[in-house]
Amino acid sequence: MDQNLPDNSTLRPPAAKLLGIYLNDHLAGASGGIELAHRLADAEHGTDLGEQVTALAKEITEDRAALLRIMRSLDVTPHHRFSTLGWTVEKVARLKLNGRLLHRSPLSTLVELEALRLGVLGKHQLWTTLAHTHAEDPRLHTDRLHELQRRAEQQATTLETLRQAAAYDALATVDS
Repeated sequence: MDQNLPDNSTLRPPAAKLLGIYLNDHLAGASGGIELAHRLADAEHGTDLGEQVTALAKEITEDRAALLRIMRSLDVTPHHRFSTLGWTVEKVARLKLNGRLLHRSPLSTLVELEALRLGVLGKHQLWTTLAHTHAEDPRLHTDRLHELQRRAEQQATTLETLRQAAAYDALATVDS
């Protein structure tokens, strides 16, 4: 272990409190991400995009469950009001103008894919942070954290590919 890094094998009360806030913030983000992924999958039902986002929604749901297990192992109480907040923010985000009043715009898909990718990148940072700050903590399995990191990287890559296709569909000019 690096001599310049603090020993995090046992958290002092302020660090424990901050860890709880940090993990609950990510729990809220995961809840919002699940809602967004399901909405996008439903909107694209029957398409290749819909199938891929459905698979991602399943993985994101599994990742949220992994986060809850980690929180329990670290004695962090999940504050479901934070999860409700993530759900609410996702619902309110639907109200933004996208150039159409009653129907989805091609821009909706692009923006939703971008939001999902940002969420997945944030989740990757969560797993990276925990692997770094709790490498010596016997309550966590760093191998599992590294698996979650790799999965988040794969999800981000998939979402970037889908995002690029949606950007082309929504924004590429075909007019001369």
